[in-house]
Amino acid sequence: MTACPRCGAAAVHGQEYCLECGIRLPGGSVVGVRGTGRGWALRSLLALALAVAGAAGAMAASGGTGERDRVVTAIGGFATVPTTSTLLPSLPGTGPNGIVDWPAGEDGWTIALASLPQTGGQRAAIVRAREARKEGLSSVGVLDSSRYASLHPGYWMVFTGIYTSEAEATSALEPARKVARMAAVRRIVP
Repeated sequence: MTACPRCGAAAVHGQEYCLECGIRLPGGSVVGVRGTGRGWALRSLLALALAVAGAAGAMAASGGTGERDRVVTAIGGFATVPTTSTLLPSLPGTGPNGIVDWPAGEDGWTIALASLPQTGGQRAAIVRAREARKEGLSSVGVLDSSRYASLHPGYWMVFTGIYTSEAEATSALEPARKVARMAAVRRIVP
């Protein structure tokens, strides 16, 4: 046992501070702290060697040869607007005034130009479809959304085009948006 030089309180050998006055005791060291030796360098080198061995083992297990496979990225879209060959095989019948009907029992994709509540009547939807035809859109029609599982019931939907895929319908969306700013691609499922 030693004593504190300031207050004379008892201190244990290796105690760093006096418990009474808080002064740092001469020759004290913190118990449990290791000295600065070269052990850290040896442990670091051992950890590095272990990491390199683990990486080599992972590459061997995964079959990594270092050679890179060629990655092909699909950018989507079409270079040209789809032709009538991309329309559904059974083309709909054309009703009065050039308004087309959706093919019975067929599912596909189309561009919705407008959705009008059925309470307003089918006549308003037909007028909207005629206007779209006059502005240059082809295959314009009106359908009852209540007959199709993919649509919210209770509306007359004015549409243009009948396509077999979403990509085909999307590629024809730009001309439709010139007629109806909010035109959108919709899936039609009976």
